[in-house]
Amino acid sequence: MFAERLLSWNARINLISRADAPDVWSRHIADSLQLVPLVPPHCARAIDLGSGAGFPGLILAIATGIPFDLIESDHRKASFLREAARATSAPVAVHACRLQQSPCKPAPLITARALAPLSCLLEFATPLLAQGGVCLFPKGENAETEVQAALASWTMKVERHISSTHRSGVILRISEVARV
Repeated sequence: MFAERLLSWNARINLISRADAPDVWSRHIADSLQLVPLVPPHCARAIDLGSGAGFPGLILAIATGIPFDLIESDHRKASFLREAARATSAPVAVHACRLQQSPCKPAPLITARALAPLSCLLEFATPLLAQGGVCLFPKGENAETEVQAALASWTMKVERHISSTHRSGVILRISEVARV
């Protein structure tokens, strides 16, 4: 149901690349689902930054039942997220605002996909990350360069998990984050 709704809306607004439409399951949905085993046990709620078409936050909410706050500044994409959440009964709240204006209280899990380099993601995530929380950030072939750049300003525990959907991809599971 989600994939059909996504493709229908994608004809009107740019949610995913039109070239990705035939591969929406493997390119986007499965890519999001691979985060499920990395979610902290007993996670009560989570926040997805720059949710766009719902990857990974909406997909994780559908798959796990964990309530997610989806933050998306593009009002058209936020409308899609609300419609997709309604259609799938996903436990999400959609916030059509910039990350810096988020009304969300800190959560034990922060996710983001294809939003910004790691240093920027940490700037956005740390005010929203509960003490002892975890960030899950799927990254591409430049992941190690981004980690090294971020270490100039941040201390953190970084676990690297090889992506099951992209040969050069990695999922960064970040905890114990603090500014240097």
